[in-house]
Amino acid sequence: MQHRHPLYCILPPHMLREIAERGSDEQREMALKTNTITTQMRGRRASARTTPHVATMSIMHKQRSVYDAKHGSSLPGTLVRGEGDPPVSDVAVNEAYDGAGGTYDLYNEVYSRNSIDGNGLPIDSTVHYQKGYDNAFWDGQQMVYGDGDEDLPPDKRLFNRFTISIDVMGHELTHGVTQYEANLNYSGQSGALNESMSDVFGSLVKQRMLGHTASEADWIIGQGLLTSNVNGIGLRSMKAPGTAYDDPVLGKDPQPANMKDYVNTIEDNGGVHINSGIPNHAFYVVAIELGGNAWEKAGLIWYKTLADKLTSSSKFQDAADLTFQAAADLYGAGSLEQIAVQKGWSEVGITVGSTPPTQGDGCLTSLFKSIGLVR
Repeated sequence: MQHRHPLYCILPPHMLREIAERGSDEQREMALKTNTITTQMRGRRASARTTPHVATMSIMHKQRSVYDAKHGSSLPGTLVRGEGDPPVSDVAVNEAYDGAGGTYDLYNEVYSRNSIDGNGLPIDSTVHYQKGYDNAFWDGQQMVYGDGDEDLPPDKRLFNRFTISIDVMGHELTHGVTQYEANLNYSGQSGALNESMSDVFGSLVKQRMLGHTASEADWIIGQGLLTSNVNGIGLRSMKAPGTAYDDPVLGKDPQPANMKDYVNTIEDNGGVHINSGIPNHAFYVVAIELGGNAWEKAGLIWYKTLADKLTSSSKFQDAADLTFQAAADLYGAGSLEQIAVQKGWSEVGITVGSTPPTQGDGCLTSLFKSIGLVR
């Protein structure tokens, strides 16, 4: 049976809904337009899903291409900067190029992964998609960025260009990594894990490019994306889910930080952008516990879990158990790293080993017994 492949967008639908309900006439029109364009793209992506993936020769080096849609809808558009080309006068082109490079470098240099698919996939990005498009997305093959509210009066603008945030680029490209690895179903808890993995590695891309340690990082997703007209600091906060924004037009950040506040909803594929705050905060706690550069130990544990352990139907409990196992694989049972993972999940209301894991249960049960978590 052919399933519709999701279009992974950085801006959650609940935010567009709030703008459509609370915003000015111009803001409402922009939100509705963005939603219409995104819906159309989902339909196009669903049709593309039936095309089989064709294996290509592995490329062993970074290969970026940035295209200009010139405010149209044809993809990829006109090539404006290729790998190794010098910067151009268009800031969005240079940001997309640098963001793709920073993401490639994190996966390649830290986790020994050869691009998004592990086989040297060229990273294509398109900027200036449509007019006034308030979103960025990974369509299963490439990155696409809108320019935000550039056509609105200055006092009505809510969003800057979507290449302005390094973590947004890392977030969306990580959807590609997940697509080629665990391929987490994009609904409910597995979908929230999908979103969380993108937030985790999007934040790590930014932290590594800026040289920030876990304690120095802002842990904000979409920092710089909101204009000064908005009472907010970004789209999400991994440090304090639910506090990224509280604005008359955008509404209040709905993310929970603990399972006791888990949001049951049919909106947003079962709250994938909302409940991702729970595993996001678990990772934040682990990274702070371990200290230093979060992309090293904490990031490696999460990467190994994504690449080797999670399945398409994994839920939060599975992620807790399997990151715990990954920490043991990498650093030893009872290690400080494993204890940090246990604490991270405990902080969000999830007890490691409280239910039978869905993968590798024999080895994991033995591990839990060895350190006294189960009898």
